[in-house]
Amino acid sequence: MAKMEVKTSLLDDMIGVGDMVLLEPLNEDSFINNLKKRFDHNEVYTYIGSVVISINPYRSLPIYTPEKVEEYRNRNFYELSPHIFALSDEAYRSLRDQDKDQCILITGESGAGKTEASKLVMSYVAAVCGKGAEVNQVKEQLLQSNPVLEAFGNAKTVRNDNSSRFGKYMDIEFDFKGDPLGGVISNYLLEKSRVVKQPRGERNFHIFYQILSGASEEFLCKLKLERDFSRYNYLGLDSARVNGVDDASNFRTVRNAMQIVGFMDHETQSVFEVVAAVLKLGNIEFKPESRANGLDESKIKDKNELKEICELTGIDQSVLERAFSFRTVEAKQEKVSTTLNVAQAYYARDALAKNLYSRLFSWLVTRINESIKAQTKVRKKVMGVLDIYGFEIFEDNSFEQFIINYCNEKLQQIFIELTLKEEQEEYIREGIEWTHIEYFNNAIICDLIENNQTGILAMLDEECLRPGTVTDETFLEKLNQVCATHQHFESRMSKCSRFLNDTSLPHSCFRIQHYAGKVMYQVEGFVDKNNDLLYRDLSQAMWKANHSLIKALFPEGNPAKINLKRPPTAGSQFKASVATLMKNLQTKNPNYIRCIKPNDKKAAHIFNEALVCHQIRYLGLLENVRVRRAGYAFRQPYEPCLERYKMLCKQTWPHWRGPARAGVEVLFNELGIPEEEFSFGRSKIFIRNPRTLFKLEDLRKQRLEDLATLIEKIYRGWKCRTRFLLMKKCQVVIASWYRRYSQQKKYQKIKSSAITVQSYIRGWKARKLLRELKHLKRCNEAATVIAAYWHGTQARRELRRLKDEARNKHAIAVIWAFWLGYKVRREYRKFFRANAGRKIYEFTLQRLMQKYFLEMKNKMPSLSPIDKNWPARPYLFLDSTHKELKRIFHLWRCKKYRDQFTDQQKLIYEEKLEASELFKDKKALYPASVGQPFQGAYLEISENPKYKKLKDAVDEKIIIAEVVNKINRANGKAASRIFLLTKNNVLLADQKSGTIKSEVPLGDVTKVSMSSQNDGFFAVHLKEGSEAASKGDFLLSSDHLIEMATKLYRTTLSQTKQKLNIEISDEFLVQFKQDKVCVKFIQGSQKNGNIPTCKRKNNRLLEVAVP
Repeated sequence: MAKMEVKTSLLDDMIGVGDMVLLEPLNEDSFINNLKKRFDHNEVYTYIGSVVISINPYRSLPIYTPEKVEEYRNRNFYELSPHIFALSDEAYRSLRDQDKDQCILITGESGAGKTEASKLVMSYVAAVCGKGAEVNQVKEQLLQSNPVLEAFGNAKTVRNDNSSRFGKYMDIEFDFKGDPLGGVISNYLLEKSRVVKQPRGERNFHIFYQILSGASEEFLCKLKLERDFSRYNYLGLDSARVNGVDDASNFRTVRNAMQIVGFMDHETQSVFEVVAAVLKLGNIEFKPESRANGLDESKIKDKNELKEICELTGIDQSVLERAFSFRTVEAKQEKVSTTLNVAQAYYARDALAKNLYSRLFSWLVTRINESIKAQTKVRKKVMGVLDIYGFEIFEDNSFEQFIINYCNEKLQQIFIELTLKEEQEEYIREGIEWTHIEYFNNAIICDLIENNQTGILAMLDEECLRPGTVTDETFLEKLNQVCATHQHFESRMSKCSRFLNDTSLPHSCFRIQHYAGKVMYQVEGFVDKNNDLLYRDLSQAMWKANHSLIKALFPEGNPAKINLKRPPTAGSQFKASVATLMKNLQTKNPNYIRCIKPNDKKAAHIFNEALVCHQIRYLGLLENVRVRRAGYAFRQPYEPCLERYKMLCKQTWPHWRGPARAGVEVLFNELGIPEEEFSFGRSKIFIRNPRTLFKLEDLRKQRLEDLATLIEKIYRGWKCRTRFLLMKKCQVVIASWYRRYSQQKKYQKIKSSAITVQSYIRGWKARKLLRELKHLKRCNEAATVIAAYWHGTQARRELRRLKDEARNKHAIAVIWAFWLGYKVRREYRKFFRANAGRKIYEFTLQRLMQKYFLEMKNKMPSLSPIDKNWPARPYLFLDSTHKELKRIFHLWRCKKYRDQFTDQQKLIYEEKLEASELFKDKKALYPASVGQPFQGAYLEISENPKYKKLKDAVDEKIIIAEVVNKINRANGKAASRIFLLTKNNVLLADQKSGTIKSEVPLGDVTKVSMSSQNDGFFAVHLKEGSEAASKGDFLLSSDHLIEMATKLYRTTLSQTKQKLNIEISDEFLVQFKQDKVCVKFIQGSQKNGNIPTCKRKNNRLLEVAVP
């Protein structure tokens, strides 16, 4: 740390108590109040020594930014406020610098934020470790494994929208520099029963909803799925949609993460096919049928779902159908086939779905491990991150809760052991006397569950394996016989008389007093869940699939590898996994994160004290504080301790020149702290009671105030002295400036006299020197002329000599060149034949190319863009060149043709293109208008004196002037009007007098309607409520309809920046004053030839007959 860097401490600006070891007094109420006080101030992290308590804030906080990462990087654990980054940095630096393998244990109940905590740990380590393309790829793969496992292993529960339904332990491997090399993931006890049944208000695993929401229609069709959640029995509908969760976006994230981790496209497709098959298994239903022998059997109601499953998985439909209806039992050399009733068939279906999904999840973990494992075989450092379910106490607790709580008992056991071990090692390392600490050892509870002879798991396995009738009740009877006298086991039916009248304990339950409290377990389902049987017929049917992934998931289905030995039970497998995990954790330096859920509503700013109290008890946090405080409550290295408190002693302030320990000894002796309150270790000071530390903090705070007063006093004195010295300096400067001015005036007079005298003397000297220089110049010119003649004579002699010498050298060079040429030609004849063929080929090819381009020059087609002629290709090898030249030539002549257009022509073509977009293939009149130029001014208003009055009334540029027929609203007869379109208005004027009848701003024109037939009728619709719309819309007829509509459209778009709606329909409505009249166009023969006629049929219909 730099000498001038400001050192901070956990104790600075502390809200509540940042480290519970310093809490005074220590009891449950003060513990909860301290957590609540910090939670209310957005301090969600608190320490118990080196243990981090994390409270889920249920909202985003600005404490995980890159700036925060840099703030906690390479800092002492207690130097800053409590944070998960501090623990992550401590673990990473211990691994990198001290070569100690680390493990980070994250525990807490569902919804407490364990998964997010593990992500934060991994993201911090990824941010602070090395950089580089290969290292970044490894970090990205490690981070992207989380979305994949969350999609397949997490689900929405009543407590958590993203609850992990499996335990995960990840070993991240580093090289000697601290750069990540890879990782290994282990999973524990996936809650596979959720696949077939979910409690009310909860969802199945995320991946089912993500596929149905985010996959494309084409992809769903390949998987034979539909987007409707209600089509699938395995999906609960009451919580299918979750607020704030975008399943479609998450699906895209999962597919991208699988690609980054290293899944091939065919592997990803296979995984989703298996997921689809599991989803569709739930739709298979059975009906009962009676056989001739009186036995009940089951049949599939609708075989369409079965057919689609078989098409997805490549299984023969008859084989799978038989596996759902019959069960084959093998014993030695005999095979017995029995029928399955409806209940057994449903059990077989659900067992297959659970096993298929559970094995798929295990395969995913294995496949991810293959991608993220370290590629090098160098010695590795390991950091393990354990994200596992916390202690669970529900109203109905079954086999899953029993197994989870057993795992937490083991974790609590290793937590206490490693914490005490860490304390003892630090005391020994520092030379402090170790005193025995009394604490509750939960080994007796672990023994009750895992003992190989009398443990509950052993009794359960024994009951599952014994012949005869096996039920949950017989298992409970065995427990009552074996465990009745155990002090942590309670049962109503045991021989222990103290529970016979306990009405809170039902007859079909037993109760275990865990370290976190008593938990009552319902024995129903223990035997079935522990057996976890899948009928051999179904395993063999899966192995026969043509689907490579499904076949790999069921190796026991191979007939060549039939094993009549029963597979291990779920309990024994989990017990072995936990034992391996405990062994692994004991080899590493532990770091703990205890996650707490503040409320059950998943809402921010709510702190439920009863719920938090319950979690504090079963996490054993008070027990942890007491263990840490049993010896010394606070310990700190000598250097930061002296740096923080040195101002309390005159001998150590402001600088202590000796060793830090000696300075601390002087400081504590000066303050008069009793010797029994502290001890000196080799590198740290140990303080026994928190009151001593708080006393030091109070003294430091008071001393800082005194120092601030002293600094203020010194500053004020310095300020006054500085002002006095400045005034004194100003007086000296003013005096000096006056003296300088006086002396300058005197000096100027003397200087002026001296300059006059000097000027006369210099003039006389200059004239004398000029005469001497002129004489010298004439002498030099004469000498120069003589020397020039002499040098010319010498140069001409030398030139003649050099010419003679050059001629001799040239003759020698020519003879030598001829000789070298002769030698080269003689040597070249040896190699000529070997290279002659290639040279001739290159020469021939060059001549052909020259000939090709010369011929192309004479055969070029015309410069017309519509000329499609092009010379034939003379040689086959020039085919691509010939085509490219044709394309380039066409582009060039098109450009030359466009460059000939004037601005007026470009405008005309733009209007023609606009008319094409509006009316081509829509209006029958359009083809006839293509060849007609758009003139606009069909009436010469400016030149015709008849329209002088109209010209004076219109002061804008006229875009179009045309005579149109205005249709009478009453009888359909036409009256001639002059139609004028200007930049801002549409005007209708009388043809004879030129008087303006109507003036409509372009902003009030909303739409133009016309028919699709070969007529010139069109309606101009006006905005309702505008002044121009008082008399209604205009119904007009024109011989230049296409031009008028196009120019009106372009002018409106230019002025209002809005496109005018052009409606082309053979029937539309026109507003006539208060009435709406339908204008209908019909085909019919006309008396007036090819001229359309308009006729009023009734008050609501105006009919236009078009030939």
